[in-house]
Amino acid sequence: MKLNTLAFATLMAFGGAAFAQAPATGAVAADKAAVATDKASVKTDKGQIKADTKAGDKAAVATDKATLKADRAQLKKDTAKASADKKAAATEAKHAKAHAAQPATPAAAVTPATPATPAKK
Repeated sequence: MKLNTLAFATLMAFGGAAFAQAPATGAVAADKAAVATDKASVKTDKGQIKADTKAGDKAAVATDKATLKADRAQLKKDTAKASADKKAAATEAKHAKAHAAQPATPAAAVTPATPATPAKK
């Protein structure tokens, strides 16, 4: 019975530590939101270029192309950051899981305090 209690207590202690070390999902979610916003900006810029081209406004088209270029650069930057954060979060979770699986102290062999059979004289 003691061994089961000890095993359960160890599991709970390391399990709690693993959850405490889990990376915050807010950073990855924020990166995903930034990437989605950047994609929407690029799509809007493309539509604006089409509209200005159709209207024949060359100055606006040049401005829109510069904006599109800047938005694409921002999208590339945010995508790289999101990828790096996702990879770091996965690595931290893997390390936490591996650390939780290892016991704190090595298991000692259980020896009875009294021998099972008395010694012969």
